[in-house]
Amino acid sequence: MSKKLLTVFKFLIFFFVSISISKAELLKPNSQINPSEVVKIQLKSLQKNNDGFEDSGIEQTWNFAHPNNKKATGPLEKFKRMIKGNNYKMMINHLSHTVTQVTSGDDWVQFEVILLDKEKIYHKFNWQVEKYTGDGPLKNCWLTTMVSSPEPLGSSI
Repeated sequence: MSKKLLTVFKFLIFFFVSISISKAELLKPNSQINPSEVVKIQLKSLQKNNDGFEDSGIEQTWNFAHPNNKKATGPLEKFKRMIKGNNYKMMINHLSHTVTQVTSGDDWVQFEVILLDKEKIYHKFNWQVEKYTGDGPLKNCWLTTMVSSPEPLGSSI
C-alpha cells in the first residue's frame, strides 16, 4: 500500500471514529440535571449547532424535549425543519445568551432567555421545563415543554 493511500485510509478511519464518538457524546436526560442546566445544555448546543456532526445541537435539544413536546414538534426531522424555520433560526449558531428564572411550581420552572443572534439582534423567549412524572428512563427528569416565539428586542449596536 502506498504511503499516500495509507494516509488517506488512516484519515477516513479517524473521521468515522470521531463521528461515532461525537454522536455518543450527546447528553441524555437524567434526574441529576437541574432545570436551569437543561435550558443551558440546549442553548449551548444550539450555539454550536454543527460541532461534532451536522445538527448535533438540534439533536441535543431534542434529547431534552418532553415527550408531549415531541408529539407536537416531532419526529426529529420535522423538529429540525422547525428550528431552522423563521421562528427559531436565530437560535442556531447564536453569539450569546442569558437564562433567568422567572417563576416556578413544584414540577415546572419558567425562564426568560435573552439571546443575541449572529446578526447582533437580541431576542427574548419564555422557556419552560417540567419534571417528567411518568415511568421509565425519563422519570424525574427535567424536560422542555414549551419555548415561546421570539420577541425581538433590537440591535446590540
